[in-house]
Amino acid sequence: MNEVYNTSQFEKDLHELQIDLEPVQIDQLLVYYEMLVEWNQKMNLTAITEYDEVLKKHFIDSLSLVKAVQPGGSNLKLIDVGTGAGFPGLVLKIAFPNLQVTLLDSLNKRILFLNEVIQKLGLQGVEAIHGRAEDFASEHSGQKNLREQFDLCVSRAVANLSTLSEYCLPFVKVGGQFISYKSEKLTEETETAGKAISVLGGQVNRQVDFYLPDSDIYRNLFVIDKVKETPKKYPRKAGLPGKEPIK
Repeated sequence: MNEVYNTSQFEKDLHELQIDLEPVQIDQLLVYYEMLVEWNQKMNLTAITEYDEVLKKHFIDSLSLVKAVQPGGSNLKLIDVGTGAGFPGLVLKIAFPNLQVTLLDSLNKRILFLNEVIQKLGLQGVEAIHGRAEDFASEHSGQKNLREQFDLCVSRAVANLSTLSEYCLPFVKVGGQFISYKSEKLTEETETAGKAISVLGGQVNRQVDFYLPDSDIYRNLFVIDKVKETPKKYPRKAGLPGKEPIK
């Protein structure tokens, strides 16, 4: 890093979330930021590139998971479905090194970026996988089978809750949780997703809503418990969860 960054607001935000990072972890996030901006000139990773905005809307937003669950437990296995440029999964890995993290995305160029960041930061216990959720969570997949392997599944992907649940709940082991990051309060969507969540072996736990520290940015973490195994026929083949959500 050639530039000296002012991290005072970021550290204040971390304090409000009751997260303590070592200087080396903050440095890792700053290198991640620089690589994000650099790669974003070649490919579309994010529309948010301003330093303060990346720290607030990507890093602090990712870390706000602590409002719903404490991910710092020993060797919890977490998968981030539709990770994009690594939010929230890679940020969580940097902040909570004991997490065993899998980053899944359907665009290979994003995976190339993530692998560069992982290598540059020397991170262990994290892998970036190119593929679709429907393939890696399927009973019949020829791919590496990740079905019901994880304590936590997280996603900031933009999709309705029924569709997201079909993508994500099959990855979660019984007793684990799926947490969807949302930017609005879910009421009607919750009701329509209720059938899908139940069918897929989930049970709505709660919604945790809040504003990101020192901002008017509203966020809502939707917490779903995995209470029984997902029936083998889910997830359905690629495309169907989005086109025909379970009702």
